[in-house]
Amino acid sequence: MGEKVVAGAVDLSDRQAYRTKLNQCLEGLGRLLAERRFDRPRNLMGLEIELNLAGTDGQPRMMNQEVLQRIASRDFQTELGMFNLEVNIVPHRLGGRVFDQLSEELRTGLAYAHRKAGEVDAGIVMIGILPTLGEHDVVSANLSDVDRYTLLNDQMAAARGEDFSLDIEGVEHLVCSSPSIAPESACTSVQLHLQVTPDRFADVWNAAQAVAAVQIALGANAPFLFGKELWRESRPPLFQQATDVRPPELANQGVRPRTWFGERWITSAYELFEENLRYFPPLLPICDDEEPLRVLDEGGVPELAELVLHNGTVYRWNRPVYGTVDGVPHLRVENRVLPAGPTVTDVIANSAFYYGLVRALAEESRPVWSKLPFEAAAENFTEACRHGIEAELLWPRPGRAGGLAKIPAVQLVREELLPLAAAGLDAWQIEPADRDRYLGVIEERCKRRVNGASWQVATYRRALEAGLGRDAALAATTRRYAELMHAGEPVHTWPVGFPAP
Repeated sequence: MGEKVVAGAVDLSDRQAYRTKLNQCLEGLGRLLAERRFDRPRNLMGLEIELNLAGTDGQPRMMNQEVLQRIASRDFQTELGMFNLEVNIVPHRLGGRVFDQLSEELRTGLAYAHRKAGEVDAGIVMIGILPTLGEHDVVSANLSDVDRYTLLNDQMAAARGEDFSLDIEGVEHLVCSSPSIAPESACTSVQLHLQVTPDRFADVWNAAQAVAAVQIALGANAPFLFGKELWRESRPPLFQQATDVRPPELANQGVRPRTWFGERWITSAYELFEENLRYFPPLLPICDDEEPLRVLDEGGVPELAELVLHNGTVYRWNRPVYGTVDGVPHLRVENRVLPAGPTVTDVIANSAFYYGLVRALAEESRPVWSKLPFEAAAENFTEACRHGIEAELLWPRPGRAGGLAKIPAVQLVREELLPLAAAGLDAWQIEPADRDRYLGVIEERCKRRVNGASWQVATYRRALEAGLGRDAALAATTRRYAELMHAGEPVHTWPVGFPAP
């Protein structure tokens, strides 16, 4: 997002010019869609994982620049906080042994990065929120030294006009405030990309929205924030509140937050980009030299830079993405629901389940979103964030009677969604061995009712029972988590607690 952004003042004319360019970009997108100029189906998927840096003591390390210099790979990049990195896996074609290939690439890359980080007394930890992070760690001084982050922070703080408020009531209650967006850097996630044709976009996006709650229930891995036990997946409420540029009065009027689940099922990708312009003021009003409509008139394909940049500042859990490769435009659904970790195997299992399930649901003759009210999908998402693997979700009843029933997420997955995911992976022509291995990880999680969040909480409570104070228990849990994460066995096999001395 905004690689060429340069920090500096933004004046009123910048916003007016940017809004004009945004509308030109939207018109250009509409023309590209009408002219059917988009890339043919290529079954391409992509994967990004945000990572934490922590020392052998389990505490965060504010040194991503030093670590990146040692890694010296374009696969690894900065993220918002100085204790964050991001690894990007090049796009792969869905099919064959792709999940085993991804697993091997991730293991190799993360092991190398971990070794390099170790040279400066840091290490890689894949986790939704690092349990040892404190409020003093997520401050403006610890934002990565990158112009686009500086400008984004300045613009969001100015739009807010007062401190950002965090108020999350879960097992415990966290109330605090921040003058910057730095607390958002605590959230580290997995982003799953799927290239789709314009005709398929709405079905895939709707399917992804419908199953977002299931993804969270299975994959929750962020139960702690600033020393308190909150929701099983505390990233979504934290992310929404830490990026909420609405003062309370605008929130009370129903103005939409920039981090949101959405409010309706869609019929085209265009609707989401149009909503972005209609509802959200620009935060980074920086204009590119390209004239998108002129480029189209001359038979070319515009980059739509302003549209892309603005889209990157609206934090949907399933985001539309426009891009070009070799002068050919394409659309992607970017699934931003999952937390990072716990292990490479868990990440790949979550990915296989998602790609298989979305494919199957998107191809149903009577799709789930025709039977599931959007409000129920949004309610499910909050329920899953609060309760994780123990969540109960609203889901359409089978048969003609219809209606919704509340059903334990693990039961829904085992009885209905795993078979669908398997069928979807077959449609992608995934090797049966890969399909069975990774969906088997999901099934075992359901059988044992264990995911990253439940393991963290159980181990933390074991540490408290052993007489450790809160901070020491969180640090011990983090160290043990990192040890098991690097050992690589999936989280449902992890022993709770600590090995005997």
